[in-house]
Amino acid sequence: MTRSVRYTSTRLSAFTGFFVQAIINNFLPILFIAFQDIYGIGYEKLGRLIAFNFITQLFTDVLTPKIVGKLGYRKTAILCQGAAASGLLLLSFLPRVMSPYPAIMISIAVYAFGSGLMEVILSPMIEVLPTKNQKGTMCFLHSFYCWGQAVTAVGTTFLLKFFGYAGWFAIPAVWAIVPFFNMLSFFKVPVLEPEREQTGSTLKELLSLPKFRCFMVMMLCAGAAEIAMAQWASLFAQRALGVSKTVGDLAGPCAFALFMGTGRVLYGAFASRLSFRKTVLITGALCAASYLISAFASLPALSLLSCALCGFSVSIFWPGTYSQGATAFPRGGALMYSVFAMCGDLGCCLGPWLIGVIADVSGLQAGLAVNAVFPVILFFAVLLFLRENNDCNSVKNHVK
Repeated sequence: MTRSVRYTSTRLSAFTGFFVQAIINNFLPILFIAFQDIYGIGYEKLGRLIAFNFITQLFTDVLTPKIVGKLGYRKTAILCQGAAASGLLLLSFLPRVMSPYPAIMISIAVYAFGSGLMEVILSPMIEVLPTKNQKGTMCFLHSFYCWGQAVTAVGTTFLLKFFGYAGWFAIPAVWAIVPFFNMLSFFKVPVLEPEREQTGSTLKELLSLPKFRCFMVMMLCAGAAEIAMAQWASLFAQRALGVSKTVGDLAGPCAFALFMGTGRVLYGAFASRLSFRKTVLITGALCAASYLISAFASLPALSLLSCALCGFSVSIFWPGTYSQGATAFPRGGALMYSVFAMCGDLGCCLGPWLIGVIADVSGLQAGLAVNAVFPVILFFAVLLFLRENNDCNSVKNHVK
């Protein structure tokens, strides 16, 4: 048995971990209509729930390097899956025994903590495993978030129809099955722990490098561009197709997620033949165009197509930056992934919030147009500060 085959079960558990993260980030908005109908929760408070999820993950990103340093990869992986399952189970019964809104917030805090841990540890856990195509593996790993997003949208919608609004609390309990069994898998799969005897790069060393700062900007813009469009995708579908909200919830988020997953799989298959810099420049420009087309297109169908193309365009930003960062900063370790995750989560907070703020003042079209600033910033950051892969050796030497 080759070393690569030996760790197949480890990769499957990590893939499932990204599926779990997609559940956590995407199932709750589909329940918002039930929360409004049953508890009378307004739009502002619903939006606050989304922000609280990502803010909790952001703070968890800060803590993760210390947690990994004390527990290692295996125990941290078990902890994050257990937290995800516990938070989902709490959501299924806490709102029935105490005031609903605080109960939902408590549940979010627990499962968002698990999601924040996953975001930081799963990528480096896979990076250290032996493989012939590390970039491809990383993109394939992150594609499971996309498939999870699509399955979550479909599954939650149909579960809500099956259980009805009054029975919404059964839905998070059903989804909790996935992280529970994945937690059990991490007790058994082989894991390569981080090498404790080596001293990693300090935050000061990493921040002193222009390329690292460029990657930070890329992560912030990736989070803003990805989550903002995903949150508004349902509206695009309804406007473009003239369908019901239920069908719109499926068509918009699913199209976005499927195109994003397809982009990650394709890049993973051809990553060794492509220039990361040139690919990001092309997809960054496509992402900006997608937002602008969505804002100004006169044809509804074109607006929906631009939503799907946005999913394709953002597909490599997050996994590509992670994989490229591991090559450029081999001693970055959990600290590097933590900083990347913090920047990404900050973007996840800023993007949807910016669209909402501008939309309240000047309309949704203006909000979408303004959000195109994030892929534009990413484009120029890469153009000015990121050279081709042959500069990695100089960066490695600098941080040694």
